Amino acid sequence: MSKLQKKPHLLSELNEINKKIIPLKALADRELASIYGLTGMVYTPYLDDYMQVSVDRAAILACLKRQKILPLSEVELITTALDSLYKRAKSNATVEYEGNCYQRRFSPLKLSKSGKTVQKWARYWLLQSADGSVEPNWQAQVREIWPSYFLIRTVGL
Repeated sequence: MSKLQKKPHLLSELNEINKKIIPLKALADRELASIYGLTGMVYTPYLDDYMQVSVDRAAILACLKRQKILPLSEVELITTALDSLYKRAKSNATVEYEGNCYQRRFSPLKLSKSGKTVQKWARYWLLQSADGSVEPNWQAQVREIWPSYFLIRTVGL
């Protein structure tokens, strides 16, 4: 069975989803601040809604970039270059590229049915500032481009 071809996205769809995401982000940030430090199962409808809209927005952006309507961001260009230069970089490995230091990070994408084994890892690079901390603007762009890397994951049966 062949894959179904989805229709290409338009810039108007990006504008619509941008209007939808702004109030959701405010609610999600407030909800995240209110649950900080709580343990156990916490009901997070605003965070869940925000993450779903973020994933949809990222899919629209990726489609527009594949169609060459929008240009690739600096984060995507540098990530592609670093991935090709340092294919076997381990987690938390630091490399220098064009005068800046970048740190390789991994996060679990897919767990086994038991939830004990990671079957697939997300790989991304974070820009480090002069003092060794992660640059917040860079990290925000990584989270915007690949929001599915940072989802709260549940094991699917």
